[in-house]
Amino acid sequence: MNAAEKVPPVTKAYRSRFVSVDGIRTHYLEAGEGPVVVLLHSGEFGGCAELSWEYLIPRLAEHYRVIAPDWLGFGQTAKIHDFDGKRARMIAHMARFLDVLAIDRASFVGNSMGATFLLQIAAERHPGFAIDRLVAISGGGWMPENEARRRLTHYDGSLDGMVGILQSLFEGSVWHSDEEYVRRRHALSIAPGAWEAVAAARFRSPNAPERKEFGQADATNYEAVGVPTLLIAGAEDKLRLPGYASEVAKRIAGGTVAVIPGCGHCANIERPDIVGELILDFLAGAAGQPVAA
Repeated sequence: MNAAEKVPPVTKAYRSRFVSVDGIRTHYLEAGEGPVVVLLHSGEFGGCAELSWEYLIPRLAEHYRVIAPDWLGFGQTAKIHDFDGKRARMIAHMARFLDVLAIDRASFVGNSMGATFLLQIAAERHPGFAIDRLVAISGGGWMPENEARRRLTHYDGSLDGMVGILQSLFEGSVWHSDEEYVRRRHALSIAPGAWEAVAAARFRSPNAPERKEFGQADATNYEAVGVPTLLIAGAEDKLRLPGYASEVAKRIAGGTVAVIPGCGHCANIERPDIVGELILDFLAGAAGQPVAA
């Protein structure tokens, strides 16, 4: 690793808070005042609200009250995995979190897992989520099973393994060459219960039929989303196929797309300047246009 390369510095313009959601200790970040924007983070090993949104919160908080929770099993929220409910339990917990904070309506922004879940929530008209506008960053569409994906799913808890994850997530080399950033990510991924909670999602009983999580048909009914939606994609996303966001947007009434050149799977981290302006324009009612074809 080249120690001379450093990721951009972070301005921590947010507060860290905890709330009990049906007895589950739940962590979230909060900043700003005004209409509520909820940010839902990605699901890689070590993923959490702070890593996903630390660069974007200060910009959005200039105009909105920003709420960025840690999903069940992630970050500083309780390390719980429901082997029966799985995704449904995570979404139900998030809906109850919104209820506990008395968030009746909000705009929502998600990245990767958070974005895919949001699109599914909107398509299913989940009663716990009153969505005004939806921004999906690297979410939705067919998710190929490829080498970049395997670096994420087969993480062994080592520093080298974390470098592999960051190589899959980002286009720029600084994100996996900055030793301090790699070590920070690594520490979060091996905190008590963190690795286990994420890995548990892929445990399979030897008596259960084989089922792959990725490389399967996307069954989301995007035609039912029903809210203004902006899909943001990185042009160099190693975890998706070129053009996937446009294909999803075509199926959403009024769906728009922005493709960011020279950017990978986490545009909210890699290009928060562009993403911040795209989100602010979209939330203000701008129609939205592609950044690049």
